[in-house]
Amino acid sequence: MITDMDVHNSEKASLWVQRFLPLVTPGGSVLDLACGRGRHSLLMAARGYQVECADRDAQALTEISATDPTIVTRHCDLESGPWPYYGRVFDGIVVTNYLYRPLLPMLLNALDTNGVLIYETFMVGNERFGKPSNPEFLLRSGELLDMVRQRLKVVAFEQGEVSTPRPAVVQRLCASRCLSPALPE
Repeated sequence: MITDMDVHNSEKASLWVQRFLPLVTPGGSVLDLACGRGRHSLLMAARGYQVECADRDAQALTEISATDPTIVTRHCDLESGPWPYYGRVFDGIVVTNYLYRPLLPMLLNALDTNGVLIYETFMVGNERFGKPSNPEFLLRSGELLDMVRQRLKVVAFEQGEVSTPRPAVVQRLCASRCLSPALPE
């Protein structure tokens, strides 16, 4: 059983993200997609990464910029506008508590050689515990694995029910373009 997932609005950085962030090239460029209030952006900036974050919540982005002006913020609606990162690549991409399937191929294209994808969100079964409950926002069993299997090396994968800080059903993946990434302790 998975037990360490942060809830959607938690101020604490995800333990999954913290665990695998050291695989991203030190000082490298990292995209925090659908960053919300910036818990991961702020963590990554504090660890010396060049961070860009994107979200549709302009107020949250303003607060992130005020807290750390080194973080580049991008106000955009990832689901109705053009992909804002066409032609760009990142050493790391972090996505938590967000799913919009049409973006998944674009995320893989935005991952640089030796880049690391860290993804953690809700999956089917979560509807028993509340929101999100819409199947459009819930991964199917093994869906993240299927998404990356042909293009990235899977470093770690988990899926299942969590009990803390609140009951939920989640899926987590860390994958890399690197041939044999070292696993963090």
